Amino acid sequence: MKRTIIIEIIAILFMILFLYTAISKLIDHKVFKAQLEESPVMGPFSTIISWGLPLLEILIAIILLLPVYRLKGLYASLFLMIVFTTYVIVLVSFSDKLPCSCGGILQELSWKQHIVFNCLFTGLAAWAIWLYRQSIKTRSPQYTSSSNNASVVY
Repeated sequence: MKRTIIIEIIAILFMILFLYTAISKLIDHKVFKAQLEESPVMGPFSTIISWGLPLLEILIAIILLLPVYRLKGLYASLFLMIVFTTYVIVLVSFSDKLPCSCGGILQELSWKQHIVFNCLFTGLAAWAIWLYRQSIKTRSPQYTSSSNNASVVY
């Protein structure tokens, strides 16, 4: 029961994060696209990313909402946070001009705060996946062998 509550809280946090940033990016789409155009890595792909990323964030939030797909949503969240974190670390390491295209109040974070924030959410996603997989193990039937016939133990 406790695992389920923690997993749901983490899923809700990701839903809030992704919906908030996606809506912020879509509301200020011109600004978001302009910030992407300034990026040395994302500039050439700014149009695709400016529409695709918010839509992906919304899709992941919807997947997280549905219990049957929650584990897939947590994996998608983990992947996206790893990509975001890697991107920020690369930008901070190799670029002097650092445009922030995060959306909303997250734009107010320093780059070090971004990295800490992203690492925190990456850790939350990994923890939720681990908890989810642990809960599957405890709910799944385990097969034991007694003599010549196998019996199911719950």
